[in-house]
Amino acid sequence: MDTTEATQAPIITLTESALEEVKRLLDVQGITEGGLRLGVKGGGCSGLSYTVNFDEKISEYDTVCEADGVKVIVDAKSAIYLTGMELDYKKDLVSGGFKFINPNANKTCGCGESFSA
Repeated sequence: MDTTEATQAPIITLTESALEEVKRLLDVQGITEGGLRLGVKGGGCSGLSYTVNFDEKISEYDTVCEADGVKVIVDAKSAIYLTGMELDYKKDLVSGGFKFINPNANKTCGCGESFSA
């Protein structure tokens, strides 16, 4: 939930499988403060790319959503493109990865990691 106003809907939601994977990765990284930082940067085959990092620092300009004790940190610029997005995690026999389900994306590339708004 957005820490600035408790009645707002979260900017980003995580599926149960994404939440489990983020918790696992936070544990592996030894991160106890901060959380998952999601963002957007210029580039990729469709114009914008998603960024996924772990960050122990939260700026006053960041928005923080929390799901089951996991903080999701989004900077103000990226929030414009990520509001309403759902983060999922899919794993098969060969590999696993996060999947971005973004209602703001007009076009997505084949790999699913690049989009245009």
